[in-house]
Amino acid sequence: MRLIYPMPRPDRSGFAISCLAALLTCVAQGSWAQDVKEAAAAIDVVPGMPPVIDPSNLYGEASADRLSPAVASALPRVYVPNVKSGDVHVIHPETLEVVDRFKAGQSPQHVVPSWDLKTLWVTNSADRRHGRGSLLPIDPVSGKPGSPIPVPDAYNMYFMPDGSAAIVVAESRRQLELRDPGTMALRRSIPTPQCKGLNHADFSIDGRYAIFTCEFGGSLIKVDFGRGLVSGALQLSKGGMPQDIRISPDGKVFYVADMWADGVFLVDGESLTEAGFIPTGLGTHGLYPSRDGTKLYVANRGSHRIDGPPHGPGSISVIDFATRRVEATWPIPGGGSPDMGNVSADGKRLWLSGRYDGVVYVIDTATGETKTIPVGRSPHGLTVWPQPGRYSLGHTGNMR
Repeated sequence: MRLIYPMPRPDRSGFAISCLAALLTCVAQGSWAQDVKEAAAAIDVVPGMPPVIDPSNLYGEASADRLSPAVASALPRVYVPNVKSGDVHVIHPETLEVVDRFKAGQSPQHVVPSWDLKTLWVTNSADRRHGRGSLLPIDPVSGKPGSPIPVPDAYNMYFMPDGSAAIVVAESRRQLELRDPGTMALRRSIPTPQCKGLNHADFSIDGRYAIFTCEFGGSLIKVDFGRGLVSGALQLSKGGMPQDIRISPDGKVFYVADMWADGVFLVDGESLTEAGFIPTGLGTHGLYPSRDGTKLYVANRGSHRIDGPPHGPGSISVIDFATRRVEATWPIPGGGSPDMGNVSADGKRLWLSGRYDGVVYVIDTATGETKTIPVGRSPHGLTVWPQPGRYSLGHTGNMR
């Protein structure tokens, strides 16, 4: 294996770490360099996947302001896909103003950073009237879209941990399409007939498998990409509409948001069994780790319905990863529908779309104070860019 991404900046004690290639030859003071080598060797990752530097916190390389040189020229922007108005609004994160807007297909769902961090992809799901979807590239340096690439369906998109393929979530076709990560040419497909509402995913700490949520089946599937098949399934005990899914910092469990159960399931990925449940709020939907890897921000959409009413009892729950308990709840002032988004590069703001309210919420992660920005109709999977990290596993920025 080789390290092809920037290594940590000097830590608080002043130790400067500079790692080279697969030997992890580090120049540092004290025993820090040896600790880094031993930690990286502790997780046997799939070939080609960048090593896990800290097995106790796999989000450590995506901590506050640890930006890759690959995003050095990227404009600071927030890209908001609006499903029902068929466009993307572009927000300046400092002025909180909409600075651009462009068409993005019939049903743009998510803005997805590529594995190499050089392109943002708007996934456009199949439309009932037109019957096809598309993938629209955005150049993050200029902030402008390119030419759309037609695909049968693209509700969401992920990337193999080694960057070798894009994984297009073709929800309506109940299959995962492995495509060239640059041209998006189809290579092969993995059928998932048992997964109704193929939706969101996250990978195991070693990259051997991913778990996908089945939104309309109340279940999860485990996909072994090495063998190219579904290796297991789990029907959630009291769930009905699993949504976002994120692995814990230590890689031991997956957190699964369920919009009907109004909380988060804990799932052991190895055995594919339930390990607990955390009640959060009405319509539990999106999951976003804090930049320091200690908290999980949970967006509660305020309704069990796909098209819920505006100004519902939406809220944000803050789960402490160490205790697995809700330590704070921030209601949206005046009601709202927090959905999908991500955390700013410095970790100080949580950006979320307001799905039923046509707005974006900007939430102070220290106080829960909320500001709103009007956008298009039915905003969904927005992404904040740039974000810290060596590479992206997809969605709105599952960074590692």
